[in-house]
Amino acid sequence: MEAPVFDIQRFSVHDGPGIRTLVFLKGCGLRCPWCSNPESQLSQPQLMLYPEKCIGCHKCLEVCEFGAIFVEGEQLHYNRQLCRACGKCAEVCPAEARKLVGKYVDVDYVIKEIEKDALFYRNSGGGVTFGGGEPALFPEFVKAISTECRKRGINVAIETCGYAPWRNLKTIAASVDLIMFDLKHMDAHTHRKLCGHSNKLILDNLEKLCTLGGNEIIVRMPIIPGLNDEEENIHNTAEFVLSLGGAISRIELLPYHKFGIKKYERLGMLYQIEDVEVPSDEHMIAIRKIMEKYGLHVKIV
Repeated sequence: MEAPVFDIQRFSVHDGPGIRTLVFLKGCGLRCPWCSNPESQLSQPQLMLYPEKCIGCHKCLEVCEFGAIFVEGEQLHYNRQLCRACGKCAEVCPAEARKLVGKYVDVDYVIKEIEKDALFYRNSGGGVTFGGGEPALFPEFVKAISTECRKRGINVAIETCGYAPWRNLKTIAASVDLIMFDLKHMDAHTHRKLCGHSNKLILDNLEKLCTLGGNEIIVRMPIIPGLNDEEENIHNTAEFVLSLGGAISRIELLPYHKFGIKKYERLGMLYQIEDVEVPSDEHMIAIRKIMEKYGLHVKIV
């Protein structure tokens, strides 16, 4: 059994308790304009370019079979429309100016990577977190790895946007300890405008997860100034979480950041919200206080 993975990151301390290994799956049904991992959106491999590293050796030109790399004047050019992401140019580049992102890996490969830090998990209460992308698009893959991890006493968490068939999330929920569930906007029309789809499936899935029991559930809310931080949306989100009857252990507020902007350029993608500013500490605290008035446990991450 295989699934597309674009990164396995060790020694993380921000995505679940303790020291963790993050497994980033490739593929997501939403298109959030603030996404800091744009390479996670498509399930197929993609080529990322680092032109500042290029030494002009033209080895990439020699191996490209599709005419995607060519010389015009004295400049080396790349036509992404002709590229098949075969990765040959990245393999021969001595300067690492090209990188193929994403590959299909099997369950055993991921388990071996996770087990490398088993000692750190035991000493810190850590484990593995599946993110992406959307791990719920690959339920059997995640379940198989999670089941083996839990047999070894390794804590398992997932980060999900909730946009996946209910049967997928139900399959995964039975094999993980912690679910970190994103809520981006409570209004269906605005959610569709921002992320490409209505939030109906997402909200329905969260309500169903809360009835299962057996998992800690944390709601995570990215705070994007001018897009989802209006006071009405903050109140509506708090009211919805409150309506879930105490099934949510806490809300985590994630301040917008711009760390992923360069990735868009390297992938030939347009970053649509470059003018959006990072929220101030004061603004984040004000949002936290609004939610705390509902009796909710709220943390700024």
